[in-house]
Amino acid sequence: MFSRKNIAMVVAEFLGAATLVAAVYTIMARTSFPLFSAMAAGGVVALFTLGVGRASGAHLNPAITFGLWSVRRVQTARALVMIAAQFAGGAAAWALLKYFLGHSLTSIAGTEFEWKVFVAEAVGTGIFAFGFASAVMQRFDEAKLAAGIGLSLFIGVLVASLASNGVLNPAVAVGIQSWSWAYAAAPFAGALVGMNVYSMLFADASALSASASVASSVTRSSKKSAAKAAPKRKTTATRRKK
Repeated sequence: MFSRKNIAMVVAEFLGAATLVAAVYTIMARTSFPLFSAMAAGGVVALFTLGVGRASGAHLNPAITFGLWSVRRVQTARALVMIAAQFAGGAAAWALLKYFLGHSLTSIAGTEFEWKVFVAEAVGTGIFAFGFASAVMQRFDEAKLAAGIGLSLFIGVLVASLASNGVLNPAVAVGIQSWSWAYAAAPFAGALVGMNVYSMLFADASALSASASVASSVTRSSKKSAAKAAPKRKTTATRRKK
C-alpha cells in the first residue's frame, strides 16, 4: 500500500492541484480577463503531464478522475485516493494563499445556486474531459499528450468563463474560494458526459479493451482462485468415496 509508486501518485496529485490553485488565483487576483487564467491553468496541467504523468496520469482534478473511473480507466480504490489527494492539495494551497496575503480569501462563488453557472461549468468541463479522453485513449506520446490536455483545458475554461468563473475543477474551487453547489457538482457531470461520449463513439477497439481489462482484473483473479480450489474439492470427495 505504501509503495514508492503509490506515494509518488499521491504526492503528484497533491502538488499538481496545489500548484494549479496558486497559479489560477495569482492570475485572477490581478486581472478579470479569462484568457490569462485559461493560459495559466492549461500551462500548469501540461507541465505536470510532462513531469509526473507517468506517476499518476496528472489528473489534478477530481472530476477528471471520476470521469476516467466511469469509463473503467481507473480502479475505484485508486480513484478515491487520487481525489482525496487533489482536494487536500486545493485546501493546502488555500491555507498558503491566506498566509501569503495575511487575510482570508473572499468568496467569489455567489450565495445562490444559478443554473447558468452550472451549465457553463459542466459544458467547459465536458470539453476538457473530451479532449483528455482523446489524448489518453489515442495513446499520444508525452509531448502530444501534454499539449492536447493543456489545450483542452484552455478551451474549456474560455468557454465556461462566458457565464461562470471558469474553474472546471472542484479542488481548485476550494482553493480559490469559488465553492458552491454549482462549482462542486457541475464538473463531475461534465466530465461524466465528456469521457463517456468519447469512449462510446470515438475510441478505438484497443482502447475499449484496455478499459475492460482494468475493470475485470479483480474478477479474473477471483475466477483463477476458484479454478484452483475446484480440483481440491473434487479430490476430497473422491477420497471419501474410496
